[in-house]
Amino acid sequence: MFIFASMKRILIALVLAAVSCSQHADVQTLFVGNYADGIYAYDFDVEKGEVVPGEGEYGSVAKAPMPNPSFMTIFGNHVWAVSEMPDASAAVYAWRFDGNGFTFLNSQPTGLPEHGEDPCYVATDGMGNLAVANYSGGSLAVYKVLEDGRISPMDTLVISGIGGPDLSRQDKPHVHCVRYLANGEHLIFSEFSADAIGVLDLTPLGARNYRTAVQLPPDFGPRHIITADGRAFVIGELSGDIAVLNPIGGGRFEIKQIIKADQVDARGAADLHFSADGEYLYASLRLKNDGIAIFKADGDNTLTCIGYQATGPHPRNFTVLKDWVLVACRDSDQIEIYARDEKTGLLSDTGRRIDTPKPVFVQLR
Repeated sequence: MFIFASMKRILIALVLAAVSCSQHADVQTLFVGNYADGIYAYDFDVEKGEVVPGEGEYGSVAKAPMPNPSFMTIFGNHVWAVSEMPDASAAVYAWRFDGNGFTFLNSQPTGLPEHGEDPCYVATDGMGNLAVANYSGGSLAVYKVLEDGRISPMDTLVISGIGGPDLSRQDKPHVHCVRYLANGEHLIFSEFSADAIGVLDLTPLGARNYRTAVQLPPDFGPRHIITADGRAFVIGELSGDIAVLNPIGGGRFEIKQIIKADQVDARGAADLHFSADGEYLYASLRLKNDGIAIFKADGDNTLTCIGYQATGPHPRNFTVLKDWVLVACRDSDQIEIYARDEKTGLLSDTGRRIDTPKPVFVQLR
């Protein structure tokens, strides 16, 4: 009888432990950047599509204090984030995140001593290199990263060009996005005011050669770039179009297709993301008829528009999960959660919201 009771208690303990583990197996860290006072980390239940409330500000589990962390890149337990400031205080910060809190490592200015204003994008190749796009500074800044995650002083600064027809928005250089190509030999970046994608050659000796990767149509205003299977996809903030680019070697591309995303000429197209299976592409649009345009990726490497999901005001950045799409709506101080149909790619509003100040970046790890 004693043996049976003991075994029963052991089985109950094992069941409770299994239940406890299953409750936490699908919880991941959600990083949120903003036009406010710091990076917020939340526990997000991927299965349920909702935040697990924490004890920190706005229900977060941790916060990294810094001004205007509008974009970040995450690799392992390291987080690099830009501080989008309009003056000499603009910088890129290095943090370490251990699951419960952030540890500040160091920061570096994004200009030398100018051309670094309003950094808005940061990317890493995961092999010790980091690059920052400076919007108002009109430049691309390149850094080395030490093994512990700290950022070395800037080693390259490229000033972008002009030439676009919009004299109110393309009157001076702007850079909005930078991406390392998979070959490790080049990085590409959006030259907003030149209506072009630039390419910087990377060599082991640190020599840098800057040239044009592809010229886009006038008034395109290239903003965000994503890459997939060697191709590149660029959204035009001004035109509201998406350009599909095929590689032609040496970090250069040719235009395969241009398709309309913004149907109301709002001139505020923002971000692009593929679903993990590469079947669907999503684009955020702002300033008029705010929402997410949805595209099907066809077998001939072209896109077809299949739907549109209205969102809250100013949907800047968003992230696409298997079952959910999380949209950072800056002007409502909320991240909106949409259910995603994996078969059709279409979205539906769950009504669930994450209250957080002026969110403009959201990503899971």
